Amino acid sequence: MTLQSFEGTVEITATHKIIQWMTVPEGVTEEQIMEALQAGEINLLVGTHALLSERVTFRQLGLVVTDEQHRFGVQQRAQLGEKGLQPHMLVMSATPIPRTLALMIYGDLDVSVLDELPPGRKPVKTYAVNSEKRERVWNYVRQHLDKGLQGYVVCPLVEEGDVPAAAAQEYAEQLRQGAFRGYRVGLLHGRMKPKEKEAVMAAFSAGEIQLLVSTTVIEVGVDVPNAVIMVIENAERFGLSQLHQLRGRIGRGQAASSCVLISDAVNEEAQRRLRVMTRTSDGFKIADEDLQMRGPGDFFGSRQHGLPEMKIADMLSQTKLMHEASDCAERLLAADPLLSSAPHAALRQAVEQLYAQVGSGGMN
Repeated sequence: MTLQSFEGTVEITATHKIIQWMTVPEGVTEEQIMEALQAGEINLLVGTHALLSERVTFRQLGLVVTDEQHRFGVQQRAQLGEKGLQPHMLVMSATPIPRTLALMIYGDLDVSVLDELPPGRKPVKTYAVNSEKRERVWNYVRQHLDKGLQGYVVCPLVEEGDVPAAAAQEYAEQLRQGAFRGYRVGLLHGRMKPKEKEAVMAAFSAGEIQLLVSTTVIEVGVDVPNAVIMVIENAERFGLSQLHQLRGRIGRGQAASSCVLISDAVNEEAQRRLRVMTRTSDGFKIADEDLQMRGPGDFFGSRQHGLPEMKIADMLSQTKLMHEASDCAERLLAADPLLSSAPHAALRQAVEQLYAQVGSGGMN
């Protein structure tokens, strides 16, 4: 069967099962898709990390667009690029990282920063309260729902098992029978089957669900402009970047939006994170604070392995020096891209040794 006469997109899960092929008849197999991809009959392939699989091969890959880049490591980015002959690469992320880290992680890329809200968007107001004020919070949420608006309640766990964390399944039922009796309350978590999750999100998008109780599965890819309020339970259990991502699910329409962080944590680190969230909605300021609090090691994580450890410089206090070093590197490579001249022989040797230790790691 040939697929040449059809147009559309393919989405593949991590288990390589076909989720959707638009405008293509039922009965198309995975093998046929792979064959069509190799033959160049598919123009655009949309997938998850499954695209990294060796069996996914392209006839002539010219462009790789990686969304939510922070969920990929440098090696994975290199793997995608190696599926073509030096294809163009565009990486995108809504999770800002400090500019200092960008110089290191994305030093081989042109970086564009979008630091403005889309037209018409309003900053989200954020409040931090303890559990004693939960009833006041619920009253605040009900006021929004009664106006025809929608909201989220985010819990860190799916099932009870780590007291006092709120468990989404049990908590959703408590809200249905208690504070939100008579309201349409939905539930979404990562252990649901894909079709179940799709059905819940479709109902929420259509306004059939007023309040969605969810785990962090809503962190990315959810766009419901009518959802204007979010309550995050046990907010101390989330990092700054994750809190910022979650908060980004609201404030996507014209109405004013609010995020309420509920936490009884008393340790200084948790309190500092909550203060940062209430004081700013600037993702770059939040990222800088995260770097100050966690340090570069945690920020890079194992997915960003291959980055050299600092021997002398301190990126937390010597940002200016990092920028100067980046500018010097750009000028040097513009004059001698291959470091082939005699004065640069030692530098070339040092670079080759680094590559030998960590692999190309996305540095091509």
